[in-house]
Amino acid sequence: MSQVNTVQGPIDGTALGSTLMHEHIFVLSPEIEKTTDEWDEAAQQARAVAKLQELKRHGVDTLVDLTVIGLGRSIPRIKAISDVVPDINIVVASGVYTYNDVPMFFHFRGPGTILGGSEPMVEVFIREIEEGIGDTGIKAGILKCASDRPGITPGVERVLRAVAQAHRATGVPITTHTPTPPEPWGLQQQRIFREEGVDLSRVVIGHSGGTLNTDYHLELIENGSYVGFDHFGVFGFTVEERVDAVVRLCDRGYAERIVLSHDAMCFVDWFPRSMMDAAKEWRWTHIPEDVLPAMRARGVSQADIDKMMIENPRTILEGGAPY
Repeated sequence: MSQVNTVQGPIDGTALGSTLMHEHIFVLSPEIEKTTDEWDEAAQQARAVAKLQELKRHGVDTLVDLTVIGLGRSIPRIKAISDVVPDINIVVASGVYTYNDVPMFFHFRGPGTILGGSEPMVEVFIREIEEGIGDTGIKAGILKCASDRPGITPGVERVLRAVAQAHRATGVPITTHTPTPPEPWGLQQQRIFREEGVDLSRVVIGHSGGTLNTDYHLELIENGSYVGFDHFGVFGFTVEERVDAVVRLCDRGYAERIVLSHDAMCFVDWFPRSMMDAAKEWRWTHIPEDVLPAMRARGVSQADIDKMMIENPRTILEGGAPY
């Protein structure tokens, strides 16, 4: 059986169970010095533990934390939390999150830079997958990259191509961020991945549910990728509208190409706390509590729900051999 790397070590894909494929525990700006009122380490870790325990009680077994470079990733912090809640699997990611330029660590090195040479991001991503992130020994189980409204800038293209190359070297799957609405950004991501020789069936185009345009969803699927309906609870569409979009694809037999999630987190310092407090549905338990019952009421079969929540995540995360 194929193994999947988690914070607690490799596990069989069969042990993943019900999986949320696009979440974060913390999203932080670490260079912004915070007061205790803004960030209390012990209190926030305890809050994350409580939320993970609650998620487990709702029948979710695995959370994929897509917090990569650029989002305030701290693997020792996640390990400390996971050690308290070891019965819920946490898969962490390698990659870079940027809408424009690469981090300064990579700015002067690599193709087209002052110093030139090979792409250092590829080396970093492969090391984090094969050896571990930093000196933690915890290995990434998925690759993450992003493009947003600025488009495929030179920096974004570097990241996309580096992720593609690391994927081909390791077999670890790729997932992405796209803006709302996501058209045509997911198609642009697919184009670059295809140019890099990526099998698009090993890619999740994230935030595809940021539009209700079924034609767009079908084009991504027909190109081979999974579509992430991973913004449940985010402002923009009602639960009913998002469920309707999923139902339209399930009715066409495409449940096998859908994953579900929220893109929610225990703490994010990007937005005012009052705004986050008002987002009552933007929480990890929204799918088991509200979304899945709504899908069942619309006639989505348990077999299709299991595909979206169990079988597809397992297929994606088990990955495959290097190319």
